[in-house]
Amino acid sequence: MPLDFDALSNWDFEEIEQTLTERDTILYALGLGFGEYPTDRKELAFVYEDGLRAVPSMAVTMGYPGFWLRNPKTGVNWQKVLHGEQWLDIYKPLPVKGNIIGRSRIDFISDKGEGKGAVIYQSRDIIDADTGDKLARVAMSAFCRGDGGFGGENRPGPAPAALPDRAPDHVCDIETLPRQALVYRLSGDMNPLHADPDVARSVGFDRPILHGLATYGLAARAILKSLLDYDAARLVGLDVRFSAPVYPGETVRFEIWEEGGEARFRASIPARDVVVLNNGAARFA
Repeated sequence: MPLDFDALSNWDFEEIEQTLTERDTILYALGLGFGEYPTDRKELAFVYEDGLRAVPSMAVTMGYPGFWLRNPKTGVNWQKVLHGEQWLDIYKPLPVKGNIIGRSRIDFISDKGEGKGAVIYQSRDIIDADTGDKLARVAMSAFCRGDGGFGGENRPGPAPAALPDRAPDHVCDIETLPRQALVYRLSGDMNPLHADPDVARSVGFDRPILHGLATYGLAARAILKSLLDYDAARLVGLDVRFSAPVYPGETVRFEIWEEGGEARFRASIPARDVVVLNNGAARFA
């Protein structure tokens, strides 16, 4: 069954209602390794209820509609879907608890051609259900490797952020734990690829990989630590392009460039000499 362009373009997402608790906020931060140094007051603020603050990247877990592309009505070969890019705009500091609404939509679908795949661009608004305020906009691209050539338009997506041709201004190494994915998955993404060794091997990995959005969250942690002195309210945008997976237990190195009130960055695994996040951009209030 080929990709169903009409069905996808008009996909009717259910509005997601979520009750966010302080426990959810703390658990998300723990899944990114916050609290690695429990006596560090600046990191403790994200994992301790006294004066608790939300990590800005937590918006990507809020109002999440689930892996809806697995629905056979989409016609998508879901086993060949890769997370391509992630964008985030934050309009108000995220609450640490409250009632949240997620409203998702398909923005457009690009047909790269027969044998070249298709890209689905989707976004969702994160809304405070109690006030009606829009807190954030979360957007992503899904690269459907097995679904090109359905006769659609080959539309370009947003241009990736360019990285400066000079040495980085900051380098931040973050060590992940072997159990990192087992903690992060408790924030909502229960894909067995990140927990079950047999499932990981069945799709070509020798062991479970870390969630792409966990690596994305590590980028937020690196930016907060390196540039913002952990002031979460100042991080108002975070965009990345995914290029390779991280294995739990690896050290992720972030190279960061300051660019006039913003930042550019990429992330790599020095032990394997591979880039895992590229064309990163962070925007500040």
